[in-house]
Amino acid sequence: MKFSIGVVAVCIASLLTGCAATTGANYRPIVDTQGVDFNRYEHDLRECQSYATQTAGAGESAAAGALAGALLGGVLAAAAGKNYSRSSTARVGAVTGAVGAGAEGETNQRNIIRRCLAGRGYRVLQ
Repeated sequence: MKFSIGVVAVCIASLLTGCAATTGANYRPIVDTQGVDFNRYEHDLRECQSYATQTAGAGESAAAGALAGALLGGVLAAAAGKNYSRSSTARVGAVTGAVGAGAEGETNQRNIIRRCLAGRGYRVLQ
């Protein structure tokens, strides 16, 4: 069964986007709550989560990574010669690029939320 690079990339991006709906910019880090005003914390958390949406999340990063990986895989296979399948190498590149970039997008959004809360005086534990 053969799949086109585009179909594989769209499927991966869709799956990662679905997973990102409960993570990434919606991330709630563990914070030391001793002496914390919970109403203020919830307000600060929402603002920090809003900042995190300004950078690409897992789904957007995965789609871009899949495209870049597919292109790079195809170019490398073409440069290697006719013994290498461009489509197979491009598919592997798409999957690898999507997974790596998706994880990076997720991590970036979580780090923004952590740094934002720490900058507002919260002791972020994880």
